[in-house]
Amino acid sequence: MGVEKVSDSSFESDVLKSSEPVLVDFWAEWCGPCRMVAPVLEEVSGELGDKVKIVKLNVDENPNTASKYGIMSIPTLLLFKDGQIASRQVGAAPKAKMLQWINNSI
Repeated sequence: MGVEKVSDSSFESDVLKSSEPVLVDFWAEWCGPCRMVAPVLEEVSGELGDKVKIVKLNVDENPNTASKYGIMSIPTLLLFKDGQIASRQVGAAPKAKMLQWINNSI
C-alpha cells in the first residue's frame, strides 16, 4: 500500500472521511527525526496492510492542518478513527513500539 501524501485541501476526504483508521505523520524536509520515521512507517504500512492507512503531511507546505491540530513539534503522529483523533504520539520511535502503539489504538 505504501505511505501516501496528503495536503490541506485533501485532508478532509483522505483522512477525516476515511472508512478505515488513518495514521497521519506530520513532518518536514529539514527534520532529522522525521527522516528516521519515514522508512519505519513504510515497513509498518506493508505489515499492517488494510488495517490502517498511513499518510504524510508536510507541515511547511500545509500549515493550516498542522495549526488546526496544534502540531508544535515534529514528527507528530496522529491516529484518526471515524474522523476523530484516537491517539497521538510525538517524536520518533522504533518499529516495535510504533506497531504496538498502532495496534493498541485501532
